[in-house]
Parts: sequence; C-alpha cells; structure tokens
Amino acid sequence: MKSPNISTVIVAAILAIVAFFVFSTISATPVLIAAFVFASAFIAPLVNNPKSSLSASSSSETNDDVKTLYVGNLPYRANETAVRELFANYGTVESVRLMKDKHTGKRRGFGFVEMSATDLEKAIEALNDSEFQQRTLKVREAKERPEREDATH
Repeated sequence: MKSPNISTVIVAAILAIVAFFVFSTISATPVLIAAFVFASAFIAPLVNNPKSSLSASSSSETNDDVKTLYVGNLPYRANETAVRELFANYGTVESVRLMKDKHTGKRRGFGFVEMSATDLEKAIEALNDSEFQQRTLKVREAKERPEREDATH
C-alpha cells in the first residue's frame, strides 16, 4: 500500500478540523462528527488530486507513467543529487536510489532512477555510454526482479 503524500494528509487534517468546528456549532452528535472526520480521509485525495478517481484502472495508469532505469558504472563518489540533476536534463525524475553494500555502507557503483515514461528513451539515448565524473555510464530500462520465495537464504 502506498503512503499518502504530505499535501493529502494536510487536506485531510484541514477537512477534519473544519468538520469538527462546523458540527460542534450545530450541536451534532459525536458519532456524526467522527463519521465526517473519518470520511475526510477518503475525500482528501480527491480534493488534492482531482484527476484521480477511485477506480483501480486509474492507479495502474499512473504506475505506467513512471518507469525505472538501471544506471551502472556510476562513480562511487556520485550522490543522489548529482544523479538526479544529470537525469533531470532529459525529463521528469521521480526518484533516485543509489545502492550501497549493506555491511560497509559504501556505494556499489549502480543505482536506479525513476522517470516519466515519456522521457525514458530520450534519457537512455543521451546518457548510455556517456561520461559522468570520469566514468562511462551504462543506462537501460530496469528489469523486474523476480520474487524471492524465501528471504532467509
């Protein structure tokens, strides 16, 4: 389940506060106040993002709008900000994750960039085999990692 963004939480809180004061001035029962406050959590995403609907098809459409790129041969000194700035020249960057060794905490020289699907090919063409901080990048669309059956191995 995806966490709500901060603006949706703020809208829900504002709706809840308004509901509390409106219903308390008209002497509504606490159950009615609680019901409206509860409903505000469902109303807030619709108010915050009018393009979205409650259907499952719209949520799958938004996932299709963002694709993940694998970025290999990254310099070990590169950080998320530098990689974000590099890819932002070619489109909308949603997130950057540079992988680290879980034991040492040092960067492993590769990462993933989530970008708008419409900008993906442009970024691949421009950045694959290009030089970044004295390293030749390898950029391609990331493959889905197969589900691991047992995480204890």
